[in-house]
Amino acid sequence: MTSVSVILPTFNRKLLVPNAVKSVLDQTYRDFELILVDDGSTDQTRNVIDPFLKDSRVHYCYQQNKGVSAARNLGLSKACSEWIAFLDSDDVWLPRKLETQISYLKANPHIKACQVEEIWIRNGIRVNPHKKHAKHSGWIFEHCLPLCIISPSAVILHQSVVSQCGFFDEGLPACEDYDYWLRLTLDFEFVTLPEALIIKNGGHADQLSQKYWGMDRFRIIALEKILNHPLLSASQRRLVEQDIARRQQILNQGAQKRQKTGC
Repeated sequence: MTSVSVILPTFNRKLLVPNAVKSVLDQTYRDFELILVDDGSTDQTRNVIDPFLKDSRVHYCYQQNKGVSAARNLGLSKACSEWIAFLDSDDVWLPRKLETQISYLKANPHIKACQVEEIWIRNGIRVNPHKKHAKHSGWIFEHCLPLCIISPSAVILHQSVVSQCGFFDEGLPACEDYDYWLRLTLDFEFVTLPEALIIKNGGHADQLSQKYWGMDRFRIIALEKILNHPLLSASQRRLVEQDIARRQQILNQGAQKRQKTGC
């Protein structure tokens, strides 16, 4: 059994996914399996993946298009390792990503979930995150409410985290990671390591944030779900309810604007 199962979902990204796969295979930490889940691609993704399948660590799975949550969940169902890592097919890891995280986790066995910092690229240009995007460590649930400050590509989770938190919500077409991190950070302490070891690419048209209007619709669903979490304290409940009200107001204003402009 390998130490880390890397789950890489992809859909119609034949130009991007080879770089993502190569960044995994180039890791200095070698004890991993790569589970590549093709979510019904129609753009010859399989052709560009074929050369990588010669490596016995790479396992290719195909499913009819069901969305990123279903793709990640299929990968989770096939994962056989103590640790689980995710990589989005438009991102890449730097070579010491896995080594750095596994070394930290072995030295701190009470920690079951961590991420690394990121280098952000938008439309080919490096950009600096705003202060609101700052990562945190510890019991960080409250920090996760305003926006998603955990990146799937940066994370490693112990299998016990998945056993307790479950799979990604396939009913959410977007913000499924926001929903998952809310559940996780109520149940587990979370650590951000300071070294930037992933390159996070953005700005392309097929990102979910570009595909759907009113992303707060999906965040509100996640927040309403978390209200039923047994570990939610009274003070946390108030914060969640306040955030739902804030997002609903933003959505209502957006809807009125679209009606006026015809957009």
